Amino acid sequence: MSEIEQEPELAVRRRSTQDVLNFGRESELRAAAPPYPLTLWQCELYPQTELMDMPSPLTPKSSAVSCSTMTQNHSCEGITCPGCLMMTKTMLLAENEVEAHKLANNYKFGFKKWKSHVTERPWEDRSAIVKELYSDLNIIKHPGSLITCDNVLYVLLFGWWIALLYLLIALIMFVTIVGIPYGKLCCSLAGYYFWPFGKVILKLFMNRRKSSVRFYGDSVPETTNVETTALLGDTEKDEHILAETPTTGINYWRCPSTYVWLLLGYPLLAIAHGLASFIAWILVVTIPIAKLNGRAITNILLIPPEQLQIRPFKRMDVPLDGEVLLCCYRAMNFYYYKYTVVGINVFAVNLLPLVVVALVLGYADTENKYASSLVKFVLSILAIIPLSYYIGMAIASISAQSNFAVGAVVNATFGSITELTFYITALIKGSHKGNKSYEEVVKSALTGTLLGCVLFIPGISMVIGGCKHQEQRFNSRSAGISSALLFISVGGVFAPTLFSKAYGNLICQDCTNSTQNDSGAFQCNDCHFSMSNSLFHSHVQPLIHTVCILLPASYVIGLIFSLKTHTHIYDIHISDCHVPGHSHNVVIHWSRWRAVVLLVVTTVCMSACAELVSEHIDPLLSSSAISPYFLGVTVLAMVPELPEIVNGIQFALQNNISLSLEVGSSIAVQVCMLQIPILVLFSAIYPVGFNLLFSDLHLWASIFSVILMNYIFMDGKCDYFQGTVLVVVYLIIMAMYYFAPS
Repeated sequence: MSEIEQEPELAVRRRSTQDVLNFGRESELRAAAPPYPLTLWQCELYPQTELMDMPSPLTPKSSAVSCSTMTQNHSCEGITCPGCLMMTKTMLLAENEVEAHKLANNYKFGFKKWKSHVTERPWEDRSAIVKELYSDLNIIKHPGSLITCDNVLYVLLFGWWIALLYLLIALIMFVTIVGIPYGKLCCSLAGYYFWPFGKVILKLFMNRRKSSVRFYGDSVPETTNVETTALLGDTEKDEHILAETPTTGINYWRCPSTYVWLLLGYPLLAIAHGLASFIAWILVVTIPIAKLNGRAITNILLIPPEQLQIRPFKRMDVPLDGEVLLCCYRAMNFYYYKYTVVGINVFAVNLLPLVVVALVLGYADTENKYASSLVKFVLSILAIIPLSYYIGMAIASISAQSNFAVGAVVNATFGSITELTFYITALIKGSHKGNKSYEEVVKSALTGTLLGCVLFIPGISMVIGGCKHQEQRFNSRSAGISSALLFISVGGVFAPTLFSKAYGNLICQDCTNSTQNDSGAFQCNDCHFSMSNSLFHSHVQPLIHTVCILLPASYVIGLIFSLKTHTHIYDIHISDCHVPGHSHNVVIHWSRWRAVVLLVVTTVCMSACAELVSEHIDPLLSSSAISPYFLGVTVLAMVPELPEIVNGIQFALQNNISLSLEVGSSIAVQVCMLQIPILVLFSAIYPVGFNLLFSDLHLWASIFSVILMNYIFMDGKCDYFQGTVLVVVYLIIMAMYYFAPS
């Protein structure tokens, strides 16, 4: 197995009772699982010793067995056995009740599928490597070779200029005479920060005390059992130690060298370390370097030089009166993509400054003095990515901490807020400017979202998941609900377009007859369908309004069917039973009210960014190099869905392809059954000229995509080849939009 922790897969695929006969490559996994899935009542009765003997108590297991495996004299052939129905359900174990609600919501139709935890993971369930991600770089271990590519890259990017700055500060300290002790310290730190790997910075106590050195593999104290370790270290702990030592008490602040250091040396070094820490943090994989530099600002540079000692360190050299402040072995760790800050993924944290930059630059520089419209457009589009993530996490947090009714309302109202804010602002902007291109961009974005959710999200999830799992299965019956609703959606959305083509008039211009015979063939240019105002207002517009009433009604019926009357279709049972030896304390990343406040704030910021996108898209629409069709179906359609794409891929990697497919299907259904009717309703209240008359390319691309998706999902199994088919078809359609004339 790999060293990296196998994260508890809290969502696993459903297995039908026929899977019992398939003893192939999964037999070993079933042998390691309990004899039957743990239901909620069985969790209380199951012996604790047997629970602890399970390979991973919190890892969800799925098993499907016949009743004959439970009792030899019991037969289920030809009848529906309640015991078998319970045993064929997929059993999901969650760490706590809040996570159990979040998992249950993932399998509910109409709820946002969210992969990340909304509560803090139990510390004891994490591997040593994942725990190391949140350490303060003070654990001694045996690293092996230190001459690695990432360590050499650190020297080229950071080490040389930080060391040079330390030497310059050391020269200044030597010149002041009273700062000579700090000059010597700077010389030592110059060598350390040029190549810190394998070296240890020790803090020596003046009075003897128990050593606080920890080694790799030692048990971690409870005080470190948090996921939100500050980037710049535990300053409260450091200040407590400083107050206990005599040197750092009265004598430290009476020394003139201290004030010379704080005036001439510390500020420049703090700026340099802060810059290096910021750059390393943004790069994510170099977060150890960020911690290395941050620790210098908050701790090392504020300790008296006589208490610091730098040397290569071995386990047998540990002093009994010292504390390890820094001990770094690698400049990069590629597992930092899992790093979170208050439950927020590090990439979403790093993209947050883009929101501030986009808003300030967009609304302060109205005359484009400092940035062009293209730059503002790109910044505004990128700012939508983290805002979409925060909206998704806020919705998941509120739903997990609320009852079903509140969760359903929040998902229905805010689930499509990202797309609707842009569509409405773009339609208003186009109406004010009298430019029909905005309406075409909105229709292209709607079609692009539909195509991406039907083809690209399932396809890329199958491809990446198929590289890890040879074949993946999913609940074909639950997927059939989304497929049926997609057929209804596409049929309803494009019904006015087909109706207008059937009863409209074909109008051509520049028709010529080269044969000089009235019965001869005519050659015409610029032929298109058109309809009279009477046909549109008397027949097409009522049809549009009828469709926009039937589509939301169908969505509500789908909710009642899947969440009320036929809940057994999803075949999922979730338990939050407590496993002995694990902490009872539940730490929620975002409380209900905090999630509500953040949801409102991010929605307002999303509206502002959407306004900037629609404001600065005009130069791109007027450019002949890029088709408005292509711009709408790619950038404007898929960029807001990037968090959903990541969720789908993560579900597929955990062999839960069922949720990966539901991610795309649920968005596509919401586009057709909620977003489009809302836009039509908005156009009726505030006339912006939006209607359901799409181009032929939108029409046939959408119909073909839905048919292809239903064909591939028919057997309840998928692999990377089927995913490749979906991705290739999606790319072909995108190529058609790219070469489509403006």
